[in-house]
Amino acid sequence: MHFKPLLVLIFFLLIASSCKEKTEFSSFTGTAQGTTYSIVFENSEKRNPFDLKEKVEKILHDFDMSLSLYQDSSILSKINRNEDAIPDSFFIEVFSESKFISALTGGAFDVTVGPLVKAWGFGPDEHKNFSERKRDSLLNLVGMEKVDLKNGKVTKADPGMKLDFNAIAQGYSVDVICRYFNGIGIKSYLVEIGGEVRVKGDKAGSMWRIGIDKPVDNNMNPGEDMEAIISIKDRSLATSGNYRKFYVEDGIKYSHTIDPKTGYPAKNQLLSATILADKCAFADGIATACMVMGKDKTIEFLDLHPEYDGYLIYSDERGNFKTWMSEKLKGYISESE
Repeated sequence: MHFKPLLVLIFFLLIASSCKEKTEFSSFTGTAQGTTYSIVFENSEKRNPFDLKEKVEKILHDFDMSLSLYQDSSILSKINRNEDAIPDSFFIEVFSESKFISALTGGAFDVTVGPLVKAWGFGPDEHKNFSERKRDSLLNLVGMEKVDLKNGKVTKADPGMKLDFNAIAQGYSVDVICRYFNGIGIKSYLVEIGGEVRVKGDKAGSMWRIGIDKPVDNNMNPGEDMEAIISIKDRSLATSGNYRKFYVEDGIKYSHTIDPKTGYPAKNQLLSATILADKCAFADGIATACMVMGKDKTIEFLDLHPEYDGYLIYSDERGNFKTWMSEKLKGYISESE
């Protein structure tokens, strides 16, 4: 799966023995989807973390074989090559959620943007071949209304269309693991994959604390330079930003977030958007849409949709960092000086 930079830091002492609460927590970490993951869970049932890790990684492997652009034999890769492939439950659900988020955000989120992402050099081969001459033909391959899923088959208005679920897949994979944990009766947990987070319950009576990094270029070490810490319970959180995945050419900075309406990398005052939602897939997809919409339109969107909360970091006319947060988050966020 495409690497999505770790934009949040989990504030939790993973060594449960260092805490004196009666509730016992266990944890394990690993690598998957081209990034890292970490899981903390309430373990009153004395489950073996190594056994649980094996099961989680099996789920993530199956997930990759469905939705990864980096697996040539994945269902997604086959569909993008117009080969016969039957969408599985992962594909069907993430496609449906992508359609919903696209409609919700007025097209700012669009998983058909794949050809543009590839042309700008942010695809698996990282080779830029975008040109003004190609722009119109590439835009003809973009649009959620041009692709559908009926009777177990993906239909495209143009065979050159390609799907790219990278802006939602890691959030959705978090939801998949959480669903598994719910099914086996784990009452409290934190699941983080590539910086996307979902928590259930609390940490022995306290809310889970998540750090949000300051969006400065090449801030590659999560936790070294933080903008804020947020406390959450029974929610998901995802952050999208333009400060780790970009390149500079001829003095111009190009972000990896492509505006599906213009065909160009999104360019606005918004530096990072952290979105809270019930489902991590929704938090992930909407955070990406925010980077396309920009600060003002994102605030309008969040005012219209109070089921989502946001914490935005943007630059003012002088280049100074500024922040905006949903009213409901006030009291749950402590900002750095």
